[in-house]
Amino acid sequence: MPLKKIFTVVLALFVAGCAGQQTQELLGSAMVSAPVTEIAGNHSIFIATTRKKSDDPNKVFDGERSATLNYARVNVTVPGLHKTGQIERRSRGKSDDPAKYFMASEVVGYDTQPKFSSALNADIAARGGRVMVFVHGYNTGFDAAVYRLTQIVHDSGYPGTPVLFSWASGARTTDYVYDKESASAARDQLEVTLRMLEQSGARRIDIVAHSLGTWVTMETLRQMAITGDRDLGGK
Repeated sequence: MPLKKIFTVVLALFVAGCAGQQTQELLGSAMVSAPVTEIAGNHSIFIATTRKKSDDPNKVFDGERSATLNYARVNVTVPGLHKTGQIERRSRGKSDDPAKYFMASEVVGYDTQPKFSSALNADIAARGGRVMVFVHGYNTGFDAAVYRLTQIVHDSGYPGTPVLFSWASGARTTDYVYDKESASAARDQLEVTLRMLEQSGARRIDIVAHSLGTWVTMETLRQMAITGDRDLGGK
């Protein structure tokens, strides 16, 4: 297919697939070192989120709504024993062992959009101009969204730059109404993110959306189409 397209990929999962794991800390307290031979991959995930920064630095972002976008980059390692389609997560009380579990090894925050765009654009250029935007679904914590995009990129061998658009899900099965309102509120910020990518030098933008994230994505693309821009300038 031609490069100048937007591919919206809907992950068709059973309803049970909408239920996320209990939210855990993204950063552990004391990571155990592991030989390079026991690490299957290391991935940099760029973040644009409508979540507020968490009071707990290990959680990074929580489920509260922010009035503005926040930006970050997370480096994640994939364990050597990883099985395709799985996210190997540590249980509470277990050591932060990157040879056994998906682990965030570094989080870099950006206090302005220009700083984030500069880092993002450099990565896009280095990877050949292709970008994947992942919009997660209902009942999803920030940590789970980061690890899910990492798993998708790793298992698919995706060659471009991964960007997570994370809206403020409460990450509880009882929070569907809250999540729907958060998803509705995130539409304009997803458009801001896509417009930023349009100006980034990317040649192709792939969109992967799951569950309620599909609704956010389609609503955003619809409102963009109303303005006359159906495909981000042909990307």
